[in-house]
Amino acid sequence: MAGLPVRGIKTVVESVEDGGHGVKVYTLCDPDLWELPPFRPGAHIDMHLPGGLVRTYSLCNDPVDDKHYVIAVKREANGRGGSIAFHDEVKAGDTLIVSLPRGGLRLDDAPHVTFVAGGIGVTPFLSAAGYLARRGRDFTLHVIARGEPPLATILAPHRASGHAIIHDTVTSIRPALEALIDTTPPDAMLACCGPLDMLDAFERATRSWPTERVHLERFVPPPLLVDPQARPFRLVLARSHREIEVSLGVSILEALLGAGIDIPASCCGGICGACRIDWLEGTPVHRDRVLSTTERARSLMACVSGSAEERLVVDL
Repeated sequence: MAGLPVRGIKTVVESVEDGGHGVKVYTLCDPDLWELPPFRPGAHIDMHLPGGLVRTYSLCNDPVDDKHYVIAVKREANGRGGSIAFHDEVKAGDTLIVSLPRGGLRLDDAPHVTFVAGGIGVTPFLSAAGYLARRGRDFTLHVIARGEPPLATILAPHRASGHAIIHDTVTSIRPALEALIDTTPPDAMLACCGPLDMLDAFERATRSWPTERVHLERFVPPPLLVDPQARPFRLVLARSHREIEVSLGVSILEALLGAGIDIPASCCGGICGACRIDWLEGTPVHRDRVLSTTERARSLMACVSGSAEERLVVDL
């Protein structure tokens, strides 16, 4: 069976700029300079890269800019190849297919927002900072980095206004996250993105906060714990009338790809949302870190989800 066609938006790389610290900033636009589909502050897009790779990146620009998608990519020599493909092969004038923007931060109900970012972890919050600054909203963006932070040019107006605070770990120790959070108004929203140890510390520091006011962004999926209750099951594709056996130790995503059905995927660890599909019958076992309780009532992430029953029907 032929795979599903790649669904996405054709864009052109308008420019490639240096973002410092091994980071390149890519500005994408419509080939005919039309408006691009709208997005929320902090939304993500999937990029279809040379060699068939699909990677997820945060949009860095203010959503009011409806003619561009701006992303920042740090070259990771020991990564999975996506950032190297970007840095080495993508140049101004190239055509790239991207997904519709998804996710993002709902900021309108928070009287104050405190962001905590480690290094390149600032990328998901730049769009939000631009959005809040334009509306005259109250926020604080803490950026913890060694020396000058990446994307200093984009950060510059927020530093000048006092909204962005740079914590240079070359000249001082990394601030305790509890201290940063203690200075935040009790009705604020909190958000963090950075290395795993920072995210773990942030989770510990916010345990007493309402979960709906705490947001984490992950670049690397946490280890997937072995489920002793996991069993093989039958995956039923409602639209194509196919049935696929999902063996023990095999993900829904792997089973679909093995059957010749193309499903977009990026992180393969339940944090990016690229392989989201809808389920119709059965009882999924959700192991992702991206879907809300409401979203899980109809969707699952194919890369990490399982089934609590012998049969699971999905909308494919």
